[in-house]
Amino acid sequence: MRKVGIIGVGEYLPKRVLTNADLEKMVDTSDEWITTRTGIKERRLASAEEATSDLALNAAKAALKDARLSAEDLDLIIVATITPDMPFPSVASILQNALGAKNAACCDISAACAGFVYALATASQFIACGTYKNALVIGAEKLSSVTDWKDRNTCVLFGDGAGACVLGEVKSGGIIASYLGCDGSNLGLLNLPAGGSRNPASLQTVEARLHYIKMQGNELFKIAVRTMTEAAEKVLKQAGLKFSDIDLIIPHQANSRIIMAVAKRLGLTEDKIFLNIEKYGNMSSASTATALVEAVKEGRIKKGDTVLLDSFGAGLVWGAAVIQW
Repeated sequence: MRKVGIIGVGEYLPKRVLTNADLEKMVDTSDEWITTRTGIKERRLASAEEATSDLALNAAKAALKDARLSAEDLDLIIVATITPDMPFPSVASILQNALGAKNAACCDISAACAGFVYALATASQFIACGTYKNALVIGAEKLSSVTDWKDRNTCVLFGDGAGACVLGEVKSGGIIASYLGCDGSNLGLLNLPAGGSRNPASLQTVEARLHYIKMQGNELFKIAVRTMTEAAEKVLKQAGLKFSDIDLIIPHQANSRIIMAVAKRLGLTEDKIFLNIEKYGNMSSASTATALVEAVKEGRIKKGDTVLLDSFGAGLVWGAAVIQW
């Protein structure tokens, strides 16, 4: 089996910034309320002309440039998203055409906030077994398109963006372990009720505002803390490592209180945790992806470092991965 590592990274964040002060003018909330409960100060919103594939395209170009590869060098493109441009074709197919990656097989993965880790684990298998040489993995979301801007409990949380990485064979290190999980019995705690085959779009579903994210935050908080803790423990055991071996943990950027509760359970100090939730909020699959990219750019991840990705989202799904840089 080949060793598979990340050989290039890139991100794209839309230009428009929506601050807590802006939200105070839209719904009954305050900067203090949002900050103390979530850790979020601002988030990015895509323009009306930008779809998820546009965000993914910009991140993909940056990642390919960093990897010093052309689009034609790609054998596989996987996009993790819950906000595709349309039900079909996939964002990955749209992206393949826009990039000119004519040699790449393409598909999307729908695993919500754990989508990037799911996509990373999936793509790495194809390279490890020799089926493909180079893969592009992207977490991209336009959550503003499914956010209810009249619901003060959810609209303060979400933002738009995309993060990408190119996977290829490496001589040492790379992705040394991944762990994925799901508990479908709790799927009602976080979902988007309408727009699929169960509740096709209709006048009634639109009037009932069923095409927006619905969330039961208090119940999710407890499950997220427990599940992210367990996922981190299991993937490290699989990797044969201890928490003292980890140089940096990149958790899903959903809520700073969840992240700190997980860190406390794992006995991790703040200097080992990467956070960018203050700037971007929760971008679902794009959160872990962009946080990884920014950690690299800021020098928080250096050659030889061991990094832990830990994510949790709707499904309920979770995923963790250990990467030696």
